[in-house]
Amino acid sequence: MFSLGVPELLVILVIVLLIFGAKRLPEIGKAFGKSVRELKNATAGDKDEISSWIKDDKEKSSPKSDSKEEKKDFIQEKVEDIPGVKEAKEIKETASKIKAASKFFLKK
Repeated sequence: MFSLGVPELLVILVIVLLIFGAKRLPEIGKAFGKSVRELKNATAGDKDEISSWIKDDKEKSSPKSDSKEEKKDFIQEKVEDIPGVKEAKEIKETASKIKAASKFFLKK
């Protein structure tokens, strides 16, 4: 879409040179370099922090033993923690009760 080639960069450099002057150009470059370095350090710290959260979450969520029964219970607990699952189970039970009651009353 839009790319900067050598001529465009030269035009930008000349405009910056005219606006700020030759004496201030090294100061601006130094400040720009510090800003980029700080930004990289800040984002690297966030990446490390996020990866440690993910690692901690995986360690906490995995079951300690390998028995099938405990894994099944663990998965069942995790499924029940999902919002709406308990309500869906209640609705299903109520529907089955209504179905059973309707069969009883329709026989007579």
